[in-house]
Amino acid sequence: MAAEKAVHTIVIQPGSREVGPVAHGETVLRAALEAGVDIVAPCGGSAVCGRCRIKVLAGEVDSEPTAALTREEWAQGWRLACRTRVLSDVEVEIPEASRLGECRLSDTVAVTGEALMASRRLEDLSFGGGRVAVVKLFCMELCPPCAGDNLNDLARFKKGLESQYGLTGVSVDSIWIRNMPAVLRHEDWVVTATVVNTPYGYKVINVESGRHTDKAYALALDIGTTTVWGQLLDLNAHQVIAEVSAYNQQIKYGEDVISRIVFSQGVQRREQLQQAVVDTINGVLGELVEQAGIDRTRISHIMAAGNTTMTCLLVGIDPKYLRLQPYVPPADFIPPVRAVNLGDGIQVGRHVHVYTFPTVASYVGGDIVSGIVGSGMSETEKITLYLDIGTNGEAVVGNREWLLAASCSAGPAFEGGGLRHGMRATAGAIETVRIDPLTFEPSLMTVQDRPPVGICGSGIIDCVAEMLRTGLLLQNGRLNPDVSTPRLRREGGAAEFVLVEAALSGTGQDIVINETDVDNVVRAKAAIFAGVQTLLDSVALSWNDLEQIYIAGGFGRYLRLEQAIALGLFPELPRERFFFVGNGSLLGAALGSFSIDMLKAAHQVALMMTNVELSDNSRFVDHYMAANFLPHTDMTLFPEMERTLARLSQARGGR
Repeated sequence: MAAEKAVHTIVIQPGSREVGPVAHGETVLRAALEAGVDIVAPCGGSAVCGRCRIKVLAGEVDSEPTAALTREEWAQGWRLACRTRVLSDVEVEIPEASRLGECRLSDTVAVTGEALMASRRLEDLSFGGGRVAVVKLFCMELCPPCAGDNLNDLARFKKGLESQYGLTGVSVDSIWIRNMPAVLRHEDWVVTATVVNTPYGYKVINVESGRHTDKAYALALDIGTTTVWGQLLDLNAHQVIAEVSAYNQQIKYGEDVISRIVFSQGVQRREQLQQAVVDTINGVLGELVEQAGIDRTRISHIMAAGNTTMTCLLVGIDPKYLRLQPYVPPADFIPPVRAVNLGDGIQVGRHVHVYTFPTVASYVGGDIVSGIVGSGMSETEKITLYLDIGTNGEAVVGNREWLLAASCSAGPAFEGGGLRHGMRATAGAIETVRIDPLTFEPSLMTVQDRPPVGICGSGIIDCVAEMLRTGLLLQNGRLNPDVSTPRLRREGGAAEFVLVEAALSGTGQDIVINETDVDNVVRAKAAIFAGVQTLLDSVALSWNDLEQIYIAGGFGRYLRLEQAIALGLFPELPRERFFFVGNGSLLGAALGSFSIDMLKAAHQVALMMTNVELSDNSRFVDHYMAANFLPHTDMTLFPEMERTLARLSQARGGR
């Protein structure tokens, strides 16, 4: 009994960080997460993914063998944090591949087309072009009351807005009324009013003594399942003045939306998830205001775009029924929520509200609506495909007259998940791969030029495409047994390609790509290709009918088009039809802050967008099976790759 009541300390390397007190028998994963030490656990600690690896350096633990660890690794002290229970004071090492690391950021936009699109949209929608602001600050000089003019304070204030700025029918947030007499008189009836332009009219959300119209800011957010992006906006200059991103801290509770929905059951757990994203937002906000050198109290508006699950968890709505038939979201238009009331509060003034983009379906959310508005797809006559590539690949086909959407469950392969040595795009992640067609020797680039410790999404696409082009890989996804290179081998009956030898890796182990990894990548690209094909079929169109293809999302920013086409993610269409939008969701959130017209457009887009459910669609299944091949079973869509593969076949036959 004494042992059961004992408490211990965990020393975590690198950094010699002490975590404790830790209850006897508690898992290393839970103890670390509760102490704020982030260990990658995408399966929620169910020992399925095998990615929460730790090495026990000292102390006594109770653990159990798992297929995720070889006998040699077990003998060296490697364990899974989710299955390792503390029996004494212990010291463990968390390898870089098991830590979230620092989120990859670009100092400059990677694709010229993305920068051009963003600048064009911001310029077209500036207030100088006649657009009406969502939030604006008005300075007024009011006449004080006297014996002959005893109008009450609130009526006097509203009269000033009407006479000086023509604002009528104004409603007032009650939050400031209790201090109204003192505020109005503090600087001799000179006040600044913060006014929101809502679909129902103007609303005053804050009043301050003095003149403050020279400093007005807003926060635009993209609440992604993996990453939260934030932009600080100068509402007077109509410019983005700072941009920051960070991993969504909800990752510690599950990597995808389904695992988070499962975890969220119960008020306490739902509050944990809400607080995790609020903490992430506060961290992003802190970096933004420091970067821009502004006072956070001057922020008066927050616009957030996220998928349906992320939106629900942000505002505290139970997302349970999103994953149950008939897959109905709790609401399409969620009213604005006071920022300080979310979790422990977003660290802005009490008057600031969070506006979220409307949702369309359980798996087509506000981030896609925001992206459609941000990219300008809803204003063009051209038939356009908008594709946001991630764990859930959302696709929208249409133009300004009609929009058809679907969510393609691609899985985590494009973000490094589900791979033997997969990881996110953090330091040491292999992001670029080239393979010599004669020697089969790979050339690599890693994030931040660190020793390779794993492979991220863009790297795995590069690798599979290169292996196919050089003949290492057959079209069925199997490694080619006829290729002679020491890098091809079989371990435990499974074929694999050694991408990095142990002596050159940052982990001291070989980094490999095996046939299971290839299968995961092929299934992911097949789901996206089939989802788009199904949408096109439903309106009697083909890939060739697409006049524009917008590739969006954080992952899309680093996608190499030629490699994606070789893999079979897209057919071989004219390259000038492809445009990299970058973070369309964030761009839409910025535009929704700058222009009430864009906010109204988002509502219109949500109303006109039709969702196509793929889960029970027989056409989708047929297209998925056809796309489960490299690059596809219909090679008329890939004439260049067909010629390349034919030359490889001839060369093998000649040897």
